[in-house]
Amino acid sequence: MFIYLSKKIAIPNSIHLKCVSWNKDQGFIACGGDDGLLRVLKLESQTDDAKLKGLAAPSNLSMNQTLEGHSGAVQVVTWNEQYEKLTTSDQNGLIIVWMLYKGAWYEEMINNRNKSVVRSMSWNADGQKICIVYEDGAVIVGSVDGNRIWGKELKGSQLAHVAWSPDSKILLFGMASGEVQIYDNQGNFIMKLTISCLTNATGAVSIAGIHWYAGTGGYIEPGCPCLAICFDNGRCQVMRYENDENPVCIDTLMNVISIQWNHCGSVLAVAGSLRASNMEKEFNVVQFYTPFGGHLRTLKVPGKQMSGVAWEGGGLRIGLAVDSYIYFANIRPNYKWGYCCNTVVYAYTKPERQEYCVVFWDTKNNEKFVKYVKSLMSITTSGDFCILASKADDTQPQEDAEAESASHARFVLILCNSIGTPLDSKYIDIDPLFVTMTKTHVIAASKEAFYLWQYRVAKKLTALEINQVTRTKKEGRERVYHVDSNPSGASDGAPDFTKAFTATRDPICCITATDKTLIVGRESGTIHRYSLPNVVLIQKYSLNNRAYYLSLNCNSSRLAIIDIAGVLTLLDLEVRAPADDSTGDQASPGDPSKFERKDVWDMKWANDNPDLFAMMEKTRMYVFRNLDPEEPIQTSGYICNFEDLEIKSVLLDEIMKDPERPNKDNLINFEIRSLRDSRTLIEKVGIDDASQFIEDNPHPRLWRLLAEAALQKLDLKTAEQAFVRCKDYQGIGFVKRLGNLQSEPMKQAEVAAYFSRFEEADRMYLDMDRRDLAISLRIKLGDWFSVQQLLKTGSGDCDDALLEQAYNAIGDYYADRQKWVDAVQYYLQGRNQERLAECYYMLEDYEGLERLTTNLPENHKLLPEIGQMFATVGMCEQAVSAYLKCNQPKAAVDACVHLNQWNKAVELARTHNMKEIKSLLSKYATHLLEKNKTLEAVELYRKAHHFLDAAKLMFKIADEEAKKRTRPLRVKKLYVLAAHLVENYHEQVKTSQQSKAKGKKSEATFALAGLLEEDATSADNRIVDNAWRGAEAYHFFLLAQRQLYEGYMENAMHTALHLRDYDDVIPAVEIYSLLALCSTSSRAFSTCSQAFIKLESLESLDPEQRQLYEDLALEIFTKHTPKDSRMLELNRPSEGTEGKLPTSIVTGLPIQDYQFWMCSVCKHCALELEISKYKCCPLCHSAVARSTELQDS
Repeated sequence: MFIYLSKKIAIPNSIHLKCVSWNKDQGFIACGGDDGLLRVLKLESQTDDAKLKGLAAPSNLSMNQTLEGHSGAVQVVTWNEQYEKLTTSDQNGLIIVWMLYKGAWYEEMINNRNKSVVRSMSWNADGQKICIVYEDGAVIVGSVDGNRIWGKELKGSQLAHVAWSPDSKILLFGMASGEVQIYDNQGNFIMKLTISCLTNATGAVSIAGIHWYAGTGGYIEPGCPCLAICFDNGRCQVMRYENDENPVCIDTLMNVISIQWNHCGSVLAVAGSLRASNMEKEFNVVQFYTPFGGHLRTLKVPGKQMSGVAWEGGGLRIGLAVDSYIYFANIRPNYKWGYCCNTVVYAYTKPERQEYCVVFWDTKNNEKFVKYVKSLMSITTSGDFCILASKADDTQPQEDAEAESASHARFVLILCNSIGTPLDSKYIDIDPLFVTMTKTHVIAASKEAFYLWQYRVAKKLTALEINQVTRTKKEGRERVYHVDSNPSGASDGAPDFTKAFTATRDPICCITATDKTLIVGRESGTIHRYSLPNVVLIQKYSLNNRAYYLSLNCNSSRLAIIDIAGVLTLLDLEVRAPADDSTGDQASPGDPSKFERKDVWDMKWANDNPDLFAMMEKTRMYVFRNLDPEEPIQTSGYICNFEDLEIKSVLLDEIMKDPERPNKDNLINFEIRSLRDSRTLIEKVGIDDASQFIEDNPHPRLWRLLAEAALQKLDLKTAEQAFVRCKDYQGIGFVKRLGNLQSEPMKQAEVAAYFSRFEEADRMYLDMDRRDLAISLRIKLGDWFSVQQLLKTGSGDCDDALLEQAYNAIGDYYADRQKWVDAVQYYLQGRNQERLAECYYMLEDYEGLERLTTNLPENHKLLPEIGQMFATVGMCEQAVSAYLKCNQPKAAVDACVHLNQWNKAVELARTHNMKEIKSLLSKYATHLLEKNKTLEAVELYRKAHHFLDAAKLMFKIADEEAKKRTRPLRVKKLYVLAAHLVENYHEQVKTSQQSKAKGKKSEATFALAGLLEEDATSADNRIVDNAWRGAEAYHFFLLAQRQLYEGYMENAMHTALHLRDYDDVIPAVEIYSLLALCSTSSRAFSTCSQAFIKLESLESLDPEQRQLYEDLALEIFTKHTPKDSRMLELNRPSEGTEGKLPTSIVTGLPIQDYQFWMCSVCKHCALELEISKYKCCPLCHSAVARSTELQDS
């Protein structure tokens, strides 16, 4: 930062000031002094010039009001910004609260204890409470509306200072003895604050000031010290919180009067006096420190006795009360900022975030890109890139490639492009206090050493080269040198950070570099000059003062130095050294010119002229050519760039007032005098005189100006010479082309087009009846709307191809902006089917897409894309028709499979004789089975007409359900479904044989061929041959139980007897238990006895169950003889005949009639009389057909 005195306001009658306070929000300045003096002032800048903003604008007192009410010396003034109140107190203990009413200040409240004098007053952060401390130890806390909240007497304490914590939970009381005590906000003592900075201090000390920064402008880094306590002997400690055990201790070596933080807690101002070592008298100074104790600047202030210091709200000015004057000093802060590739990069802090907010503001397109960086230290820019230096975040994993050298790296350098995208980063151990960069290198320096990183940008490298770069780091891409070493330029291999920590007596204080030279400045005033890229120490120079800022001109021949006092001097580097002096170390210093300017805080060399530079002196910008200054320009901007005789400057002070919304008004371009003069000469005098002036002051920009002016006047000879002088080959070509044109209006039209006056050129072409030239101009510009208009308004036929091209280009214009409806209209006129399809798809206009499919010829290249579009939105039929139209049945099948339309897929595969469908089906079925979706797999196979596979899965499900002892009806249904699938399979085989034979053979032959094929293909005969077995078993199992419950005991027993054939489907224990139950109920004890014998012999039963059966049998057969009744005897012989009789599925009894009904689906039988009561087959549930079949029994 740089600071200089800018204004002085005298207090009438030479009344001495005691205190000063600056309202941060509204800008009022209150100063109190002897004899009851209390004044409120306000400085406001008044200017009509938009370019004059901030500190450069002249400021006048818009308010200068004397507030009357105090009789004694006013000793304390403090503002409440939130409620626009001023609180003042005098030596008699009188407190007055003032309020603003209609632009003037009036008394609102008065209070006087009449016992003691007020030593300090402090409002809390939100302006709700005030704490007042008296010299006799009394403390009063009141609210903003004047009510007393609490009061307390601290016995035996002389109070001197008070401060609130940012969260208003803690109060700090400073005692006259130098002690600081911590209380809570209710007045309860907590502890004494540890003072570390007074170690080894002798004599009595008193507190000069306590200021606890409330965090309203954010913090410069997480955990930043914010509580400053300073003593009159110059010792100061800055703490992170009230019980911080490691505070930052500063010895200012001053007699301190007052301290204050700036608006964002980044600078602490310490005001007082300093005794010079060689002088008896003291002089007033303000020292500026960082929160970490780093000394920034010292400002000397005239006068005898300083009594107060106050920062302005924006941190750009500081007010100092000295004797009977208020001095104002302007501050040029060290913003973290840079300029690259038309982009201003700047950083600021937000109260709600810990990180720095880094904004990349593209001034050309007025776009901004935001990036958040923790503990940002600096921003450095060069060319198209910028380097962000920050402290390494411990929580962030460092890259593997960096791991070896960066295991304990504390800092990181991030290479970004102009929109903030990180391109590369390096972790380093040395503290990058000073960073500079060139087109090829980044140089970072700590106080003892400097580090070089030869960065590379990926766009210039192939992937292979990037890999090589990351793998091998021993190519000298990173190097570290200690400032006391004498590098020879030999390649040193991998960087060795260990040597970088050796202390030096003469630390580095600034650096700068160009492509071939590196300059390092040291605190003693010595300057080292090294060559680049091989680092060799060429020469050392000695200066009288410590350099603060260094800058090399474009050809590295001259060095500009701004020292810590703000004095700019120049040093010529290219001196002719004596021939015998070859060591370089002992070289005679370069001959510094006699040039010297004071109060300089910024400067920039021109990029294209080694003798041209611009510098900022206070609020004026000077441009120097060959050390001759031009007349100054009033501005307080920071210089971004100096090129082509134009200076680009940015008003960072204004941008930082609202950093989230940078405004182009805060970017100012200044033309230097030669450019302004040349322009005036050309306009007022003429081209010849201007040509002579430019000849005397040559610059490519001036020649270009002349060339353009000559073109306007069609002075082609002068224009060509000027284009040659500024090496504009396109310009030379253009002049040549103009020379070949015969017509004068044609030349004028071409020149108008050259200067982007396209409307004018258009008009001229049309006046000459050269519509074709107007059209070609608009095509070059890409202005297709005008092309379309010109084509349509022309008389006669227009070029249809060109009109179509125009329609398509306009369609593209709308499509790029996602205005699909407008785009469709133009694409239709331009017959651009590819883009039409895309627009319909984006608009979800699938009818339009279908129409387009219909209109397209077969095998059109767009059809597969349209098919894909339909497939992505699940429109299978349309997708298939699109694919089939372009002869891609495979894609059509894939779409069907993707959309689970398996029947369609199978149909297509069959139609087009595709063999892949089987593998697709099995893949999908496997996928479903893996997810345990067996029923979906069955459905899949069924839809795909793979009935046998479906049946196998269905039988598997039925078997599993049977094992689980699920409800028998459910199991029967599953077996019936499985059997139906097998029947479908039989039917399928039969049909396929019929289709193969094509009607040439008899039906019997088909059936036989079908059976043979079945036999050949069926791998699982049980499923195919005995499809209905499971269904039968559970049908009769259920039937027996139903008959039993309905009282048909004998029928139940017959059905149960029939069930014995199914012990492979239903567990034997269930069958024989049911038989025993039914036979007992129908008093057929012989059958019952056989059932019990079977049950007792079953191996699957455990002994306990077997015992239970034996006990039950004993109980039954002790009462009843094991003999059957007579009726059963009659039925017995029917079982012994040769052919086995069919069993009725209605009654479970054998059918002995010759005529009976047979189901057409499951081929099971029942008597006509029995089945007449049913609409559906009791076994397979298919509809009953009333036809009868004869069967020999």
